[in-house]
Amino acid sequence: MRTLYFDCFSGISGDMVIGALIDAGADPVQMEEELKKLNMDEEYNLSWGKVVKNGITSTKFDVILTSKSDQTHEHSHSHEQEHSHSHSHSHGQDHSHGHSHSHVHEHNLGLEHNHSHVPHNHHGSRTYKQIVEAINEANFNESVANMSLAIFKKIGEAEGHIHGLPLEKVHFHEVGAVDSIIDIIGAAILIDQLGIESVQSSAIPTGSGHIHIDHGIYPVPAPATLEILKGVPIASNDIRSELATPTGAAIAAVLAGNFGSLPPMTVESIGYGAGTKTFENHPNVLRVIIGATK
Repeated sequence: MRTLYFDCFSGISGDMVIGALIDAGADPVQMEEELKKLNMDEEYNLSWGKVVKNGITSTKFDVILTSKSDQTHEHSHSHEQEHSHSHSHSHGQDHSHGHSHSHVHEHNLGLEHNHSHVPHNHHGSRTYKQIVEAINEANFNESVANMSLAIFKKIGEAEGHIHGLPLEKVHFHEVGAVDSIIDIIGAAILIDQLGIESVQSSAIPTGSGHIHIDHGIYPVPAPATLEILKGVPIASNDIRSELATPTGAAIAAVLAGNFGSLPPMTVESIGYGAGTKTFENHPNVLRVIIGATK
C-alpha cells in the first residue's frame, strides 16, 4: 500500500504540506492547472522554490494574492506582529530559489497562518456554503473533491463550535481566504496525483505562547486549531510560536488514519516543506515520507 507519513517535528501548515509534497516529487504545474477549475486564478499567483532552513534544503510554497487583495496584507501584518523578528530571517533566505519575486514575501508573511482576517465584504472572504459550491462546480475527480470537502467541513465545524454558529452560517473570513482554499485543495490534488492510498502522521506539536488575531490576543494553540485536534495526539515542545495552523491541523486530522511513529515501510521518496518562520535550534520544516507499507 502506498503510504504518506507526515513527520510533524516542527508543526504543520497548509503551505508546508504542499511544499513538502512538491519536494517529494509531486508536480506543481499539474496542480496549478487543476486549481484553475475553481475560476479563482485572477485572485492569486503561486510560487515555489528551494530554500535552506537551518541546513536542510526544502521547498517553500507561496500563495501570492494579486493586487485586488491589498487589504489582506494589512490584516496579515497586524496578526504577525509577534513573529516579525523570525520572519525577517526566513525572508532573507528565500532569495535562494531563484525566482524574481522575493520582494513579495514581506507582504506574504501572514498567509501561512490561514488567519488573514479579510473584512467581511472582501472578495477573499467566503462562506462555508460558497466554498462547498465552488468545489462541487469545479469538477475535480471524486478523490480530490471528497478530501477537500472533508477538510473544509472539519474546519467549518470547529469555527462554528467556537463562535456558536451552525455550519451553514459559518463565514470563513479566516479559512475562506484565497490562500487557504488553495492550500487545502492543492494538497488534495497532490495527494491524489501521487497515488497515496493511506496517510499516517506523527503526533502534532502546536507550539505555545500567544498570537494576535482579529478578535484580540489568543493563546496557542488557537481555539479553532485545538478544536480540530480533538482526538489527535498533541506533542509538546518549548517553542513559543504557532506551529500548527487550523489548515495544517485539519489536513492531518482528516486524512491520517493513524498517529504515531513512522510505520514499517520501504521508503520511496522524502520531501521537506519550509514554513515561514526560522527558529534558532531546529529547522522549521515539515517532512513527508512516502513509501510502500504492508
